Amino acid sequence: MDLKKYVTIVEDWPKPGIRFKDITTLMDNGDAYRYATDRIVDYAKERNIDIVVGPEARGFIIGCPVAYSLGVGFAPVRKEGKLPRETVKVNYGLEYGSDVLTIHKDAIKPGQRVLITDDLLATGGTIDATIKLVEQLGGVVAGIAFLIELTYLDGRNKLDGYDILTLMEY
Repeated sequence: MDLKKYVTIVEDWPKPGIRFKDITTLMDNGDAYRYATDRIVDYAKERNIDIVVGPEARGFIIGCPVAYSLGVGFAPVRKEGKLPRETVKVNYGLEYGSDVLTIHKDAIKPGQRVLITDDLLATGGTIDATIKLVEQLGGVVAGIAFLIELTYLDGRNKLDGYDILTLMEY
């Protein structure tokens, strides 16, 4: 299936010069969403995943159906102050500043094989921070899966040494 047919390109959003890749038109098509999810599930099965982790919010949209299909749990990664129990955190750089991501301290058990999911690989900053959280808890990043990779932003370079699946490239 050509998943790009289900992604809508929105010109000049959220600011002039940006060609935003809107995945909501993929998600609202049951066949396309299932196909994309099944490709990630197949990838995860080959890596013997114990748990799926995804950063908010689109990492939830990708990761939760994958975790459900695999019969494993899902652990959310959220901005600071959004998780109710004890967390570990990591600071990471943004284009104009920094931010903090957190995960519950008991979300990952040492040695668990983790699949990280998100909708888009751009510069790699959010996923790099997510990797640090998983590894801080003793998890093993067995794979990282995205719907889309923006190859011109070189985010894959920040994730060097990790196994990555992308279903579409721009």
